[in-house]
Amino acid sequence: MRRASTHLNHSSLSSLVVYYRIFNANLSVANVENVHHSTRLLAQTTLRNVMGTKALHELLSDREIISNTVQMNLDESTEAWGIKVERVEVKDVRLPVQLQRAMAAEAEAGREARAKVIAAEGEQKAARALKEAADIIADSPAALQLRYLQTLNTISAEKNSTIIFPIPMDLISQFLPRK
Repeated sequence: MRRASTHLNHSSLSSLVVYYRIFNANLSVANVENVHHSTRLLAQTTLRNVMGTKALHELLSDREIISNTVQMNLDESTEAWGIKVERVEVKDVRLPVQLQRAMAAEAEAGREARAKVIAAEGEQKAARALKEAADIIADSPAALQLRYLQTLNTISAEKNSTIIFPIPMDLISQFLPRK
């Protein structure tokens, strides 16, 4: 595991596997004291440098690109040591728990915002439908009477013990004192 920071200073822990072979033993003995240790240190430094140029979302989604970049840089640097880097794999990228929580909170806020927009659009459609229904009922007094009877039928089917029987205000207004 190697700690690295993105270009926006988000820290992460990463593990990297480097597959290499010695293609020239003379160069590897003559040019570097401990070829395995040096290759390991160079791989860690290269990984840290490459990850430092990436954004957080790139670290999580572009592992193959990072692996290829590290491989090219390592292979170029170790060629003088008689080393051929065959393959590099970024095995794991871990984010600090605090950053994971912040990302989860941001994602949750985004989902909630989208849900509110969808709910508002639903309310808007319902309001339009109610307005259209009101316009239709306003054009036909019989439609209002039929809707009223349908509502009473629905209430009576529910086995309620209380039925509220609305009386139109224009009938009651005749019995109220006038001002």
